[in-house]
Amino acid sequence: MTNRFINAALVLMASLGLTTGANAGAILNAVKERGEVVCGINTGFVGFSMPDDRGEWRGLDVDFCRGLAAALFGDPSKVQFVPLTPSTRFTALTAGEVDVLFRNSTETMLRDVTLGLRAVTPYFYDGHTFMVSADSGVTKAAELDGATICLLQGTTNEQITADFFRKSNLGFTPVVFERSEQARDALDSGRCDSFGSDSGNLAAVRLSMRDPKAWSILDERFSKEPYGPYIRRGDDEWYDVIRWYVNAMFEAEENGITSENVEQIRATSADVGVKRLLGVTPELGEALGIGPAWVVNAVKAVGNYGEMFERHLGPNSKLGMSRSLNRQWTDGGLIYALPMR
Repeated sequence: MTNRFINAALVLMASLGLTTGANAGAILNAVKERGEVVCGINTGFVGFSMPDDRGEWRGLDVDFCRGLAAALFGDPSKVQFVPLTPSTRFTALTAGEVDVLFRNSTETMLRDVTLGLRAVTPYFYDGHTFMVSADSGVTKAAELDGATICLLQGTTNEQITADFFRKSNLGFTPVVFERSEQARDALDSGRCDSFGSDSGNLAAVRLSMRDPKAWSILDERFSKEPYGPYIRRGDDEWYDVIRWYVNAMFEAEENGITSENVEQIRATSADVGVKRLLGVTPELGEALGIGPAWVVNAVKAVGNYGEMFERHLGPNSKLGMSRSLNRQWTDGGLIYALPMR
């Protein structure tokens, strides 16, 4: 659709009294009036949300929160972090205790349609597997018949584990915990034979074990676990802001726009799409009801998607993960920016 038709549609919507980004919904208005965004994160997950030695939150999810604050207010510090467990994250969001969840939460149909919430858009792709003792000799999940398995309450991993063992006509005993560190301690003490979770979470848990080399993560994957932000239903404008903010971080990487060069590219690029993305022409920010430099401010604050991934999850980070499914689509991955026009 051309810009001429888009502008005509916006005029028609305004004449009919329909909502656009300039006429914000309740959540977006509340965030603007408060002057900060309240972001629900994990209580402790290396690479995604974990306090550093000074008590500062660090991780991919944390950076998404800070980048959102920068997009909205031009200041990445305009964010309040609320650590939430798997079993409290959705109730806290529903109750209005947080504005958005960036908390390694898998987007599923039932969560999206039955909880009064809205899954926005995936930003990380993972899969369920199991961690076992390296000297156990277990290399496939089918060899865990009769095992005691640590699981986290309120996660998709409970159902996935049960479904796998049922389908395979195998038996297991679940031991359910509220926090990863509780499951880690149970595994380390021998109370459980295995820990079933997403591979990224298991990699983080393994780092905190007394002897990380004593534990192996199976190569098999038993589910699709697309992590994405969640918001409450009923505010299309807030949904639009979160959805297109995440998409913009993908788009910045796709165009080679980084925290180091974003200002230079904004000042010199002749590319129409880049000028639109970076607010030289202001229609994207206007459509969302936020400032024209929203993408510039976000990328300056935390970098593009690739920079965030490499800093917290990549080969040179503590987790040492490859991009794998989280590569750009041009490199065989699933990270694909929708057209920002």
